[in-house]
Amino acid sequence: MPSPKSAALFKRAQKVLPGGVSRNTLLRGDHPLYVSHAKGCVITDVDGVERLDFANNMASHIHGHAFEPIVSAVSAQLAKGSAFTMATEAEILFAEHMVGRSPNFDKIRFMNSGTEAVMAGMKAARAFTGRTKIAKVEGSYHGAYDYAEVSQAPTPENWGGPDHPNAVPLAQGTPSGVLEDMVIIPFNAPEKAIAILNEQADDIACVLIDPIPHRIGMVPVSAEFVTALSKWTRANGALLMYDEVITFRSEVGGMQDRFDISPDLTSLGKMIGGGFPVGALTGREEVMAVFTNGRLPHSGTFSANPITMTAGRVAMELFDAQAVKRLNALGDYTAARLREVIRFADVPASVTGSGSLYRIHLKAEAPKNYRDTHPSQAEKKAINAFINSLYDNGIMMIHTGALTLSTPMTESHIDQLADAVLISLKSIRGLL
Repeated sequence: MPSPKSAALFKRAQKVLPGGVSRNTLLRGDHPLYVSHAKGCVITDVDGVERLDFANNMASHIHGHAFEPIVSAVSAQLAKGSAFTMATEAEILFAEHMVGRSPNFDKIRFMNSGTEAVMAGMKAARAFTGRTKIAKVEGSYHGAYDYAEVSQAPTPENWGGPDHPNAVPLAQGTPSGVLEDMVIIPFNAPEKAIAILNEQADDIACVLIDPIPHRIGMVPVSAEFVTALSKWTRANGALLMYDEVITFRSEVGGMQDRFDISPDLTSLGKMIGGGFPVGALTGREEVMAVFTNGRLPHSGTFSANPITMTAGRVAMELFDAQAVKRLNALGDYTAARLREVIRFADVPASVTGSGSLYRIHLKAEAPKNYRDTHPSQAEKKAINAFINSLYDNGIMMIHTGALTLSTPMTESHIDQLADAVLISLKSIRGLL
C-alpha cells in the first residue's frame, strides 16, 4: 500500500546512512517503513497505518510497546541519571531477580547485547578451559561476531557433506584462523555430532547450542541431542553453553527448564532488557570467576546502566510463572490456528516452534534442520511476497516468516493474524 512519508524519509536516509539503514533486516520493497508510535501490540507508521506487531523488534518486546510499568520506572530513573562511572543498586536488584529464576544461574554479568553475551561466553569458555575451539550447530545464529557467524548461512555450494559440515564464513574477509577454530556439527543428530567432536576433543572449549534456533526454522532442540552433548562435554573437559537470547521467554528459567541438563553458561538478551539494549552471561560460579581472577578482563561503558537494569527488572518481574503459562497457552492456540488456515489455503506450508516463538515455512513438510530450512529460489520470492501481503493486511512479522507473541495479545489478535495469513497464502499460490 502507498506510504509516501516513509518513502520520503528513506530518500533522506540514503544520503547519510549506507543503504539508508543501520539494520539490513529493515529493508523491504522499495523502502523500509518508518514508525510513528506504538502501544501494546499495535504499531502505527508515519503514514498512519496500524499493524499488529508479531515481530516485536526481533523478539525483544515481551510486554509489547510502551508498557506502562516500564515507562514509569524508567522515567523515574532517568530523572536521577542514565549512566555513571559508579555501580548502582539497580544492577544488584536485577541480578538478584535473574539468578533467582534458575538454579543454573549462580552468578550473572550484564553487557549491552546478545552478541556481546555470546562473545563473552566464548571468551569465558576459552579462559576457563585453556582451549581455543568452539563447536556450534550448522545454520545457527549467535550474533554479529566473527566466530559466531561461521556457518550461519552456508549454501548447498559450500556447506559440505551432511555428516561433516564445512566451516563457512559469513562476511567476506573473515580470517582463515577464525574458521579453523570453529567446529560445525549437524542439528539434532547426536551420533554425527559426537563423531565430529571426538576428532578434536582435546581442543574444544565449548559446545554452543540454541534451544529453538530461529535460522534453523524454530525447530526445538531434542532432549536426545542435548543429553548427548552434555555427556560429551562432561567427559571431555569442555563446557556446554546455551544461547537463550531469544528462547529465555519459553519458561521462567528459560528453555533449559525443559531438560534435566544444567549448562555451564547461558547467554541472554533481547526481552530481558524491557525494550532497551541488553545482554547477560550467567552460569556456574566456578566458570564465571574468570571475570575476576585475571583470566578474562571485561568492562563496558554502558554495561548494567540503570535505565536498562530498571526496565529489565520490571519486565521480568511481571513475566512470572503465570504470565509465562498464559503466553505459552496463547502460543498453542496460535500454532493450531495457523495450521488450520494452511489447510484451507491449500498451499504447501508448515509451522514449527514452541511456546511463544513460531515460524511459517513455505514447505509442505516441516523442516528438521538447517538444510531442510534452506529455501529454493521460488520459496525466496514467495516468502517475500507473503510478508509483503501480511504488511498490506495489517500484520508485521519477521522477514523469515517467524513470529513472536507478547503479553498484551489475546486470542482475538491471533484470529486477526490467522485471517491475514489465509489471505496472504492464497495470494502466493502461483509462486510455489
